[in-house]
Amino acid sequence: MIEVDGLSYRYPKATSPTLHSLSFSAKPGQILGFVGPSGAGKSTTQKLLTGQLTPSDGNVIVLGQLIGDWGRDLYQHIGVGFELPTHFLRLTGRENLEFFRALYGVSSNRYLELMTELGLDQALDQPVSDYSKGMKTRLGLARALLHDPQLLFLDEPGGGLDPANIAVVESIIQRERAAGKTVFLTTHDMLTVDRLCDRVAFLIDGKIAVFDDPAALKQVHGKSELAVTFGDPQTTENFALDTLGQNPRFRQVIEQYPLHTLHSQEASLSEIFLKLTGTAID
Repeated sequence: MIEVDGLSYRYPKATSPTLHSLSFSAKPGQILGFVGPSGAGKSTTQKLLTGQLTPSDGNVIVLGQLIGDWGRDLYQHIGVGFELPTHFLRLTGRENLEFFRALYGVSSNRYLELMTELGLDQALDQPVSDYSKGMKTRLGLARALLHDPQLLFLDEPGGGLDPANIAVVESIIQRERAAGKTVFLTTHDMLTVDRLCDRVAFLIDGKIAVFDDPAALKQVHGKSELAVTFGDPQTTENFALDTLGQNPRFRQVIEQYPLHTLHSQEASLSEIFLKLTGTAID
């Protein structure tokens, strides 16, 4: 679905490239997270993959075709959800989506189901200027999905959303993956990456520092230990996982004391990002 090899980009009049020789790929039915602090080059990468910018160097293949060989028909196959949604503010939510339905030549009214699922059905006929930031974000997702694209680009899909709506949005994204769609997700939210992504790229200063499976990263960079909190007053002890069954102290603890918590000591993705890049991410 996406194949990138040696991708670089320099903005006009810039003294140095924004992106340096990026190489990565994404398969059907996969969510790829592109993670980095502000200014790392996430949005620039998305613009290059969606044909809004032309690469300075390297190859970008989207849906089996070089990005430069696509015409306007590319947008029939991809959906884009921006971090700062651009809507026609004087139009209602319904009018916005009807406009894009006509633009894409979509005959179904799938957007009505999406708006209901996203909790916006009661706001369909309200001017978008009256929408909150979170409502505009959800409207942007409905617009990105209304033509049933094969490839979905989402920039901070949880922006401005409360936990309940984040759960709804993430459920929709997971459903798209289950249907064989590919999702390219740019974010600085490591919790979102941990919950959703099959692969993650750590981007720092326009370069990919790491490209791997989040679970594999946590396993490699975490501690192979179990932290057990027990007793009264509460005490916490760590036990090596590989010898847990043969550890007499562990058996003594679980047999003689009330247990409060048990936690494996895997590293968080934020900790791993800091460890591997030397840069903290908010």
